[in-house]
Amino acid sequence: MKAIIVTGLSGAGKTQAVDCLEDMGYYCVDNMPPALIKSFIDLAGNGKGIDKAAFVIDVRGGKLFDDLKESLEEMKKDEMDFKILYLEASDDTLLRRYNETRRSHPLSEGGPVAVGLHREREMLEELRKQADYVIDTSNMKSAQLWAEIKHLLTSEETSDTFIINIMSFGYKRGTPMAADMVFDMRFIPNPYYVKSLRPLTGNNAKVSKYVLKHKVTNDFIEKAMDMIDMLIPFYIKEGKYSLNVCIGCTGGHHRSVAVANELHRRLRDSGRRTTLEHRDL
Repeated sequence: MKAIIVTGLSGAGKTQAVDCLEDMGYYCVDNMPPALIKSFIDLAGNGKGIDKAAFVIDVRGGKLFDDLKESLEEMKKDEMDFKILYLEASDDTLLRRYNETRRSHPLSEGGPVAVGLHREREMLEELRKQADYVIDTSNMKSAQLWAEIKHLLTSEETSDTFIINIMSFGYKRGTPMAADMVFDMRFIPNPYYVKSLRPLTGNNAKVSKYVLKHKVTNDFIEKAMDMIDMLIPFYIKEGKYSLNVCIGCTGGHHRSVAVANELHRRLRDSGRRTTLEHRDL
């Protein structure tokens, strides 16, 4: 029996993920006590006609959630066939979603949603590291999330299914929490000091041309692509199917955006599956 454990941040799209999995024929259980997963799998495998199931487990379980680590270790020990699907989104996106629905965060205790989000990220940090699939839904509509889940779960586990998430950012607002690799672009001449380019962003052709005309920029991009190509097989070997590459500069408006765009373009042209986000624009 195949099992998927759906977890992640509140508001990141777990409900939509479950709808997708049900559509794919999974028997889904929401807010499952972790200690009961193994018992359910044993029961379902005893001639009940269930060959694949999905369990939503998150911080709503309260103290029951604390049993998850022990349950996962027990399942691994028994060599059960399961994967962990972790959904996340940026704080700005989650705050907007909560404002739209006017719901309170399960860990905010009636206070600000941002407080609950911070606590939740800390609680789920170790679980995220164990995840087989990590999907950032910040810029995804439901249909895109469905397509991504179906692709991940129905494709062969090869480099063809591996996805590279590229994000530009500014150090003024801190390094992205979900980063696997961080590259600092502050060694590149800064368009900010060119009066005509200052009000523009790296999405503008003039800024992009200025950033990419320097040999050091293109040398970096080529070496970054070589490094990513080298690492992908090792990530897959460790059971990971995505890589979060974050490109930073001072403000996140010029150099990081232009380089992220170009890296995204070259990786896509080489046949890689990629996503692109500019956090600070």
